[in-house]
Amino acid sequence: MRPAHSASLEFDYSTERRARVVERSVAVEEGEIDDARSGARVTREGRTVVVTVEAGDLVALRAGVNSWIRLVETAERVASAGSALSESA
Repeated sequence: MRPAHSASLEFDYSTERRARVVERSVAVEEGEIDDARSGARVTREGRTVVVTVEAGDLVALRAGVNSWIRLVETAERVASAGSALSESA
């Protein structure tokens, strides 16, 4: 069955390294937070991370999009904190 709705979220980073860190951090959740109504996949091309959320209905799509935005935001914060710590060492 093909999902009725989808959304692609693109996150651009200043370096390919930062994009790789974020992509690897959130990709571990792929398949873990999916349910019967929605799913997602994570890809990266260069400095851009793309999260594609697919769902059978708009409520599930919105919930999925919100969840993945929070996951990416958390990964970005952790990556920034790690960079700051390594620079001060």
